[in-house]
Amino acid sequence: MAEDVLPILFEDNHFIAIDKPAGLLVHRTKLNAAESRFALQMVRDQVGYRVYPVHRLDKPTSGVLLFGKDPDSARLFSDLIQDRALVKTYTAIVRGWVPAQDRIDYALKEIQDKTTDSKAQKDKPPQDAVTDYTLLAKAEVAHAVGRYATARYSLVEVVPLTGRKNQIRRHFKHIFHPIIGDRKFGDRDHNAFFRTHLESDRLLLAATGLGFIHPYSSEPIQIRTQTGFAKAALDLFS
Repeated sequence: MAEDVLPILFEDNHFIAIDKPAGLLVHRTKLNAAESRFALQMVRDQVGYRVYPVHRLDKPTSGVLLFGKDPDSARLFSDLIQDRALVKTYTAIVRGWVPAQDRIDYALKEIQDKTTDSKAQKDKPPQDAVTDYTLLAKAEVAHAVGRYATARYSLVEVVPLTGRKNQIRRHFKHIFHPIIGDRKFGDRDHNAFFRTHLESDRLLLAATGLGFIHPYSSEPIQIRTQTGFAKAALDLFS
């Protein structure tokens, strides 16, 4: 596969979904002015026509990223997001052992950037934010990381019920189970262990599923992909 060809996960007359690699921006932004590669432009170049972003993924997050093929389709999908009429599923590896199933209901204050949010309201109250998660597997490594003689990790499936900026990453930090590889909200020692011993130097958070009712056909759509995590990292849970 050519370097600049993105895997297409779904396509019809109205939408196209690709598997975004970790480290790729969705579109141009002042926060990363030096970047020259963007998923939006790469998809346009690949398919030969304009596409329109309808949602976003953080730069370090990989996985399902959907675009509209025309402004009306993009608007209708944005309406689904506003109505919370779609299900986003993520997979992550976090520090420690988490419960079999739980909900994180913790309001988040909006993170503003000096460059792009200079005109934004500064005194906004925290916004409601809810994340459900399910434990898929857990592992313990006989290796001292930080102050403990062994290291424990959980592989989790995550379903955010709201869409706040960095919501999943901030929520798992809030419950003291930060996502591995998170350089902003994570644990430096555990990130270093995965980088040095498990060949993994990325955020271990991937958008692995997107489900919605098609706004034109009314058919249920399920788009899935793999995590893209290093095999050595996933082998912990086998």
